[in-house]
Amino acid sequence: MEAIIFIGIQASGKSTFYKERFFNSHVRISLDLLNTRNKQEKFLETCFATQTMFVVDNTNPTLAERKFFIETAKVNKYKVIGYYFKSSIEEALKRNSERSGKERIPDVGILGCYTKLVVPSYQEGFDQLYYVKTKAGNFSINDWVDEV
Repeated sequence: MEAIIFIGIQASGKSTFYKERFFNSHVRISLDLLNTRNKQEKFLETCFATQTMFVVDNTNPTLAERKFFIETAKVNKYKVIGYYFKSSIEEALKRNSERSGKERIPDVGILGCYTKLVVPSYQEGFDQLYYVKTKAGNFSINDWVDEV
C-alpha cells in the first residue's frame, strides 16, 4: 500500500497534480475538503482499515505535520512517498491571483506557509521522495537529490 504526502505552499499545483496522476488510484485526503483535523484523522483511519492507497493533499510545511502521516502510515505497513512541489513565492502568488471564490487564498496565507516550509528529507522516514515543478501547466517530476 502507498501513502503519498504532498509538500508545498498553496498554489504550487498539488491538487491539479493529484487530479492528473492519482485521481483513479488513490483517495484524496485534504483539509480543504474535510475542514477539521478530527475528520481528516477519521478518514485516514478508514483508509488504513480498508487498505486503501491515499494522497495527503495539504501543504504539510513542517516536520511535525509530516511526522504524523509518516509514522501512522509506517505503523500500518504503508510505503511512504513524498512529492515536494518546488515553487517560488512569485509563481504561487501569480497562480493564486488567477483563482476566484473560495479557491483564492489571501496572499498573507501563502507567505506565512512559505516562511514555515521545511524542505523534506529521507531522514523523516520517506521511502521515496520526488521534486515536482510546474511550468506552463505541465509537471516535471525528478528524483530527489539532497540539497546542500
